[in-house]
Amino acid sequence: MNPNFKKIVNYIGSPKIFVYLVIWLMVLVVAGTLAQRDYGLYVAQQKYFSSWFLNGKEIPNWFSYPNYIFPSGRLIMTIMIINLSCYFLRPNIFKKSKIGITIVHSGVVLLLLGGALTAIFSSEGSMVVEEGKQSNFIENFYLKEFAIVNSSNKQFDEFTIFDQPLLKRNSILKDNNLPFKIRLLEYFDNVEAVPRLYVADATFKGMAKNFTLNQKKNEKEFEKNIPGMFYEVIDLNDNVLGVYIAYMGQPVTQTINIDDMEYSLILRRNRTYLPFYIHLNDFRKVMHPGTNIAKSYSSDISLLENNVSRDILIKMNEPLRYKGYTFYQASFIEGKLNDTSVLAVVKNYGRLFPYISSIIMCFGLLVHMILKISLRFKRIKSDS
Repeated sequence: MNPNFKKIVNYIGSPKIFVYLVIWLMVLVVAGTLAQRDYGLYVAQQKYFSSWFLNGKEIPNWFSYPNYIFPSGRLIMTIMIINLSCYFLRPNIFKKSKIGITIVHSGVVLLLLGGALTAIFSSEGSMVVEEGKQSNFIENFYLKEFAIVNSSNKQFDEFTIFDQPLLKRNSILKDNNLPFKIRLLEYFDNVEAVPRLYVADATFKGMAKNFTLNQKKNEKEFEKNIPGMFYEVIDLNDNVLGVYIAYMGQPVTQTINIDDMEYSLILRRNRTYLPFYIHLNDFRKVMHPGTNIAKSYSSDISLLENNVSRDILIKMNEPLRYKGYTFYQASFIEGKLNDTSVLAVVKNYGRLFPYISSIIMCFGLLVHMILKISLRFKRIKSDS
């Protein structure tokens, strides 16, 4: 091994760096847990663990360092993976005396990689299905999207979707399939629609003529926030056609007509469409005797794919796992005629990594202990 390369590997893979990283992670866990009081679980998780850096300005006043930027959870975990991976670049790691430690290192790296897959690619949301109906999409708990639906064709609707990262102040939303573009004037995480106290001028169209949006403080349970925005519709000649408002759950869908085509503009939860449908045949609930509190509930569903139907029962502790998705029986909505089942849906790419890595680490520790004990017995035997 090149001496300079060996020196770099030893420096980056130093056990001292790993110890310092663990200490800083402990600090982040304490600070992030305390921050939940001010931000709520989801926002605290995003700021302290799912980001690369933590801005001191975003730390609550009781623990604030506004002029500093700190490494956050994602950066620390990345450095930790690099630090541990350097072990495999060292010579003689597969010698009999080191094989146990090598196996343990493999398990730890695998565990961290599984955590990275979960953090980056996994998603969670819900599927709401009424009895006798079916659905093939999941709504994200936290992310939103702005959907523009061209409903002019009677045979099908054409969707143009702009995802959450594009929904911010002064963003321009445009697509080659649209004869107009959208300029976001304001975007808020939580709003309420209130009647206007004055007559709006002619530039305000649709619901914006009679209502405006007031920004509200974010809820600690982030999924309860009602996002909203002010936006302009601009034609291809840069003429402003009107100013509109949109917020999630808007009772009257905003529609516009351009070039003899009708478009609906909807701010909604981010949707993930599945390659199969779930049809709710029957929702069942068992109540505690003498109360209106549900003791248990379940969904009798048909999974429809490629014109093939399969009947499945989803219970509170017996989820459905199919094509990487896990469907849990989360709650329900009572209706006058039909009940509605609410399924929590999780897609976790790293679900098996903790189990596999734990087995590998336990096996490595066992091998290391057996080798050390056998070495100790040999020494005792030779001394005697």
